[in-house]
Amino acid sequence: MSKFWSPFVKDLVPYVPGEQPKLAKLVKLNTNENPYGPSPKAIAAMQAELGDSLRLYPDPNGERLKQAVADYYGVQTSQVFVGNGSDEVLAHAFHGLFQHGKPLLFPDVTYSFYPVYCGLYGIDYEALPLDEQFQIRAEDYARPNGGIVFPNPNAPTGCLLPLAAIERILQANPDSVVLVDEAYIDFGGETAITLVDRYPNLLVTQTLSKSRSLAGLRVGLAVGHADLIEALERIKNSFNSYPLDRMAIAGAAAAFEDRDYFEQTCRQVIASREAVVAGLQDLGFEVLPSAANFVFARHPGRDAAQLAAALREQGVIVRHFKQARIAQFLRITIGAPEQNQALLDALKGLV
Repeated sequence: MSKFWSPFVKDLVPYVPGEQPKLAKLVKLNTNENPYGPSPKAIAAMQAELGDSLRLYPDPNGERLKQAVADYYGVQTSQVFVGNGSDEVLAHAFHGLFQHGKPLLFPDVTYSFYPVYCGLYGIDYEALPLDEQFQIRAEDYARPNGGIVFPNPNAPTGCLLPLAAIERILQANPDSVVLVDEAYIDFGGETAITLVDRYPNLLVTQTLSKSRSLAGLRVGLAVGHADLIEALERIKNSFNSYPLDRMAIAGAAAAFEDRDYFEQTCRQVIASREAVVAGLQDLGFEVLPSAANFVFARHPGRDAAQLAAALREQGVIVRHFKQARIAQFLRITIGAPEQNQALLDALKGLV
């Protein structure tokens, strides 16, 4: 430990992102990136920002992007927050909405950044077990808390919680913020943004990294009651007034405006997911029902860590988690059809 550290730093357990291997010609199915490129209109909008104007600061409020999001979802711009990836948006929510002296509630198998943020901001939490089918039980969240957060679809399981169940959680917790993290919602779910006008305690976060193929741009957003958004704005403007650069604002806005391309690529990913599920099941895998751009699967006769290592030797990278309940699962990103076939071909020789 460095003597120059602030005391709390030694106790932090940082988030570990998925590997970004440097080797060429890998079938990379470990970080849930979209196999299809960004909207051509988004690329053109970003290219148009490359010029003398880069000497000027971007719009600190990202109004062009907020308007595009508001138009897409039929909400007001005062209900929209934008930030440097949904991880930053989540961080501001943890900092500004979950420090109430009561434990934050989230699933025991979920996005592993949640306990990291709790450590960073000194928030107590309780991890509530998923059921035997790895589903969130809405009734478990009707208990005292300082806030609730969960992904929908959940990660890394891919399982979707219906909007009716989300409403039950909201109704049981009128005095707590319920944050629904929708990083993967566009691959088979219905967004909870449709509920924000009825529930002032609901905040919905999304990212452009997955369904809009802009993981390299780092753009995230939140939609909720204007009072919740104001709290995020206060945190943001006390931390970094310019989280999004000119290219990010232009490209993200154009990506939301290009609905046809977005819907087309989502359909392609969903069709590929169903083909991968069928292929894995033919090989004897148990696959959890997924509404995401990945699947969560285990084989009754093969150890998951050994399978992941064997796949890597064949140039196919998937994600394996060591957490006890899910140590026998592999999380497999849905790639382009030829990548998916390479995965299945490799597995045929291993199971």
